[in-house]
Amino acid sequence: MGWCPHLLERCGAIRLYFLGGKQADLNLLKDFQVWRSWVVNGFVVRRMILRMASLRGLRQCHPTGFTISHLHTSSRASAKQHYKMLVLGGGSGGITMSARMKRLVGAENVAVVEPSEMHYYQPIWTLVGAGAKTAASSARTTASVMPSGVKWVKSKVQEINPDKNTVRTDDGTEISYEYLIVALGIQLHYEWIKGLPEAFEHPKIGSNYSIKTVEKTWKALQDFKEGNAVFTFPNTPVKCAGAPQKIMYLSDAYLRKTGKRAKANILYNTSLPVLFGIKKYADTLWDIVKNRDLQVNLRQNLIEVRADKQEAVFENLDKPGETKVFEYEMLHVTPPMGPSLVIKGGPLANEAGWLDLNKDTLQHNRYPNVFGIGDCTSLPTAKTGAAVAAQSAILNRTISKLLKNQKPDKKYDGYTSCPLVTSYNTVVLAEFDYNGQPLETFPINQAKERRLMYYMKADVMPHLYWYGLLRGLWGGPGPYRKLFHLGMK
Repeated sequence: MGWCPHLLERCGAIRLYFLGGKQADLNLLKDFQVWRSWVVNGFVVRRMILRMASLRGLRQCHPTGFTISHLHTSSRASAKQHYKMLVLGGGSGGITMSARMKRLVGAENVAVVEPSEMHYYQPIWTLVGAGAKTAASSARTTASVMPSGVKWVKSKVQEINPDKNTVRTDDGTEISYEYLIVALGIQLHYEWIKGLPEAFEHPKIGSNYSIKTVEKTWKALQDFKEGNAVFTFPNTPVKCAGAPQKIMYLSDAYLRKTGKRAKANILYNTSLPVLFGIKKYADTLWDIVKNRDLQVNLRQNLIEVRADKQEAVFENLDKPGETKVFEYEMLHVTPPMGPSLVIKGGPLANEAGWLDLNKDTLQHNRYPNVFGIGDCTSLPTAKTGAAVAAQSAILNRTISKLLKNQKPDKKYDGYTSCPLVTSYNTVVLAEFDYNGQPLETFPINQAKERRLMYYMKADVMPHLYWYGLLRGLWGGPGPYRKLFHLGMK
């Protein structure tokens, strides 16, 4: 996600941008204890968000005569329903857009289709897998994050018929709409790897991509004795593409801290031909890999797990059919991923199965009353929570203009971000656009490992997520980037 410059100013962090060097970092360390206590209480972040809402004129408003409800409504009724604005999916994209649409058209005109009772802040799972956060800290009930007054349809989307402006759910409900926002996320496919997901029933294997397996990663790391610790990256698009190597750096740090590193051989087997897609940050990561004696094997794709033998089988993508078996003492699996099965093969999908959107406006290329956000889309940028934040502001603008019969006047530049966690107290904050060019918020070199960025990742961003993004009050750091760069970026 993004960051709050007001919070950084309050903790004295702005000094870093202008002082530079080690002295500035030492000065900042004096402020961290107070700053972190503020973050834990959530007081500063909450005040910041309320102030943002006031400044942007985003106070919740309702049509004349509408009685404000403090509770959302929910339904499993099979009767036909109709809504002006129908949102599919209750993840980060779906909840933030339902909050924004509530302000735009009124809560009674908005419905969200989402079957899950729990909502998770998934970016924190990297730290859960390394024992730095608890799984419970990532979870809240869907009821608690659903905007008040908005209709919550507790069902799973079965079929979308954009020609008839209808959606059918798995319990037989047919819902019609005037406008549709699709936020169905990405599909995990552990089953595409032979031996999974049943291998998770064995010890020494975990995955930070599922609430069911993230704590298994931490257990495997704690139980590590000696041998290979293997980390994988699949041959498919993934969400949060930095996460597969973040847990490698954290595992290295943990094994050093516990005196086991000398007996560990840490391997990162990735299907990609590069360590990271943006050269500026990749150069830093290669230096880290070299200095910490981490082994990176490019173009290696996990195809099988033999949990009973503690073996992982990889295919060499440059030599199809050639395989290599790695024994492991610890294995972290990043699963193959693909488009939502509801979208894939349907009228809303492109040839690859993703929601076919205009990359500038987030409007569907063939159905003008259909829009999309997040991991389910065809947008050619990294699939992250930060991308969702930036997209939400653009999509809100697009829809508000179209409701007034005006042309969209804002374009999404592909902004996305990946806080690359490199230890238990450092992060390389990667930010970039559609063209793979750095699009950094702060006027410092963000390719450098920094303590401040770690605390933002671990403590600030979760609060900004729960109290900013999900309430439709945070649309990314774009405005602050211009301020920090004096309007030149």
